[in-house]
Amino acid sequence: MRLFALVLITVFSHQTCSEDFNSCPKGCECTEWKGYYVSCTDIGTMPRFPGNTETLHLYETRLSSVPQDAFVNMVNISLIYLSVDVTLRRLEKHSFYALKKITHIEIRNTRSLTTIDPEAFKDLPKLKYLGLFNTGLTIFPALTRIHSEELSFMLEITDNIYISEIPANAFQGITKDMLTVMLYSNGFAKIQHHAFNGTSLDAVYLHRNGRLTYLSEDMFTETISGPVLLDLSDSRVTSLPSRGLETLRELSARNVWSLKKLPPVETFRHLISADMTYPSHCCAFKNLKKKKRYLDYIICNLTAKHGRDIKRLATVTVPALMDGIDKGIDMSNSLLRKTYDHHDFLSNLHYPDLLDEHSYHDMGFGDALKNPQVSTSQDIDSHYDYVICEDGETVTCTPAPDDFNPCEDIMGFSFLRVSVWFVSLLAVFGNSVVLFVLLTSHYKLSVSRFLMCHLAFADLCLGIYLLFIASVDLYTQSEYYNHAIDWQTGPWCTVAGVISIFASELSVYTLTTITLERWHAINFAMQLDRKLHLSHASAVMLVGWILSLLLALMPVLGVSSYQKVSICLPMSTENLLDQVYILFMLVINIVAFVVICACYIKIYYAVHNPTYTSASKDSSIAKRMAVLIFTDFLCIAPISFYAISAALDHPLISISNSKILLVLFYPLNSCANPFLYAVFTKAFQGDVFILLSKIGLCEKKAQLYRGQTISTKASSRDTNSHGINTEILKRWNVQATATCNQSGIKKDTNTSRGRKCKPTGHKFKQIKAMNSCGVFC
Repeated sequence: MRLFALVLITVFSHQTCSEDFNSCPKGCECTEWKGYYVSCTDIGTMPRFPGNTETLHLYETRLSSVPQDAFVNMVNISLIYLSVDVTLRRLEKHSFYALKKITHIEIRNTRSLTTIDPEAFKDLPKLKYLGLFNTGLTIFPALTRIHSEELSFMLEITDNIYISEIPANAFQGITKDMLTVMLYSNGFAKIQHHAFNGTSLDAVYLHRNGRLTYLSEDMFTETISGPVLLDLSDSRVTSLPSRGLETLRELSARNVWSLKKLPPVETFRHLISADMTYPSHCCAFKNLKKKKRYLDYIICNLTAKHGRDIKRLATVTVPALMDGIDKGIDMSNSLLRKTYDHHDFLSNLHYPDLLDEHSYHDMGFGDALKNPQVSTSQDIDSHYDYVICEDGETVTCTPAPDDFNPCEDIMGFSFLRVSVWFVSLLAVFGNSVVLFVLLTSHYKLSVSRFLMCHLAFADLCLGIYLLFIASVDLYTQSEYYNHAIDWQTGPWCTVAGVISIFASELSVYTLTTITLERWHAINFAMQLDRKLHLSHASAVMLVGWILSLLLALMPVLGVSSYQKVSICLPMSTENLLDQVYILFMLVINIVAFVVICACYIKIYYAVHNPTYTSASKDSSIAKRMAVLIFTDFLCIAPISFYAISAALDHPLISISNSKILLVLFYPLNSCANPFLYAVFTKAFQGDVFILLSKIGLCEKKAQLYRGQTISTKASSRDTNSHGINTEILKRWNVQATATCNQSGIKKDTNTSRGRKCKPTGHKFKQIKAMNSCGVFC
């Protein structure tokens, strides 16, 4: 009887414990839908959950911590979700410990969670996913005791804005197999060296880390393999590591405006896809295959002959070997050993991720592959196999280089690289000499000399711009893609652009002013009250400086842009304001050219004398004016034509070909002006000889010009009431003595030297014009 009672008590107690063990805790709901599911809300302490629980969801709880061994009784638990807890502060030691079937742990929206014990996640062999979202953590959690044995593991740490860095060895011990880390939208500012030490990385997502600026050069060194994919989009990193990216196949760096320079392209040995911020970076990957092929060609040639033998023997040797192994064939046979040795070499060659110092056992040959990114069922001709010996593989890269930024150096053609140095040095030297001679001349500064100084300065600035561009081109030769962003978005490109536009517009303005001044001096030769003075010229040039400077600064203020192209000229026509700006400058240049041509024609007819001027003199004047007009036309016409078509969204020339205009036509006036307006004139030559005589050179020539100067000064004091030099009158009298009674010329009987001729009317005006025509006569 007592024995029967004892049995009843034992059975009853087991039933009671079983009911307690499987009963649903207070504040929770338990259902059996696709396994035993428990959902708890608004609980303040961690209850004892049913032992057969498979999925646990804790939502809007009021826990202060997750205690030790909180889930140890749940032998079947596979999924744990903990979300929206404003009071949770700690995960204690062994919070998630020895859960043999757990595959998924997710903790969300726990802004008070600041501490995770280093052994909170420990010995979770089946864990495939761990997610930590929107917590209050200030340091990267220690997760090195997880020891997952799954083939692939995903770690997702997101929206943790107080974690400032990823330390060294942060992921070691999570898993021995493939690891994918999703570390986006955090507060990371830096990633330390060896951060991914001891891991087999598949994909690393670091996008949307807006504070991330520093990546250690060694962050990926000492990894077992990988990464295969790296995403740094929407971060602020300034450089990529040059080590550890040899296995990278996909790179994403969209909206990373601070990443202006890439490591050497040899770093990306197996890259097949890139999504970048700047088009110029795609130029680097475009050249990647060109730099890679020669070495690959050598390697492939070394293995090609044996490869053909392997293919020929494959259908016979491999089955025979398999049969032979079953039958105990001696593998010491030289042919078979050679075949197998070569097969190992090819395997290692085509799978460089497996090339390390570990034994085959360590590499994962056996029941499970070490590198599961290559599936066991993958066909041997897969796209990712035989990487080295593939023919014609190209890197897919976006954004593709556009018409404004083609994959070429600043000077796209070799002959331009040579020509730009010649043109720039000629412009700098010629205008420097003119400026120096004019400023050191012993003559009093006249209006013409004043204007010539401005012209020489403007053309000198344009020569400096070309010299600047030529220097940058030389420095970035063959690697412009790696300097394009720093150059085009940096301050020096803007400075070069401002100098270019300022110099070109000031040069055109000064040329027009010089021509108008000569025309005015000739057209109003008889009206001394209308003579231009230095004060007038200064006011006119002040307007020119202000106008040129305003036009040069417009792209800096947001109208068009100097950053669009490598030559730093305002070629942006993205909106109506940009188009109006460019068209306005072109119209100014065209109008200036028309004015110059009209003035030259008027000047020619003013000094042209079909009755008395010799044909050779007349021809000389015409030729010089023709040269001046022709150089202006060559400088303005081609650039204006193609620029107007581009401004109207119908470009007739590519950026590459437009550089020919930049080098050969754009600076034409800057090279020709110092010679046409100064060097080839007798007045300038006299200044040069007089200047050289001060150091003991060309003294005889200088004396000759000094004598002419003294004679000119003396004769200038002996002028008639109309301001005409008497020497010119004497020369005209010699030519016109025989016909002094013709064509409006009368006798003058009031001179002490007898009868002379005095010009009147049209002839008087023509002589005055000859006295004022300057460089044209």
